[in-house]
Amino acid sequence: MCNLYKARSSADELARLFGAQRDPADQIAVEKDYASPGKPGYVVREQDGQRMLSTMSWGFPFQGRPVTNVRNYTSPFWKSALANPSRRCLVPVTEFQEWSVEPMPETGKKKPFWFRVPSQQVFAFAGIWRPTEGVPVYSFLTCGFDGDPSTHVVGAIHPKACPVILHAEDYDRWLRADLDDALSLACAYPSQLMAVGDD
Repeated sequence: MCNLYKARSSADELARLFGAQRDPADQIAVEKDYASPGKPGYVVREQDGQRMLSTMSWGFPFQGRPVTNVRNYTSPFWKSALANPSRRCLVPVTEFQEWSVEPMPETGKKKPFWFRVPSQQVFAFAGIWRPTEGVPVYSFLTCGFDGDPSTHVVGAIHPKACPVILHAEDYDRWLRADLDDALSLACAYPSQLMAVGDD
């Protein structure tokens, strides 16, 4: 489960990279270059055929806590947002963190690992969002691995799931397609296109 990621680009740069306008209705500012549960982050959504860079709070509220990752796509908790293309979004990312499942022998503690896509300055998770009485909220999809998780760069560290990273050519499809077509994109990103470090 991914609960920390970085977006080390300014809002203006993200808007340029994703061909988006800045959202004039934003109510909060992103003050850090990383996002954590319940804190602000950027999303790219569509409104009237135009991409919009918006600031929202990461995590759908549930029993007083933000739920940040979408795994059960058939759950009523997520399904209405998933089924509605206007409630889908792109979540800009420069790198994301997963913890090792087992403690490291030398320290006895779990270790954080950072994953990136070297060929892309900024990539995007497949996300969903919804309005609330206050600040809108977002979350992003996670998925399992085909076959043995240990053969995937993320699965070798965190075999339970990984965020759904979209290929740039699939951004419009995620934002506009019907539900079945959109969910066909929910698969592990090719391992050979990713890199991992521990800082």
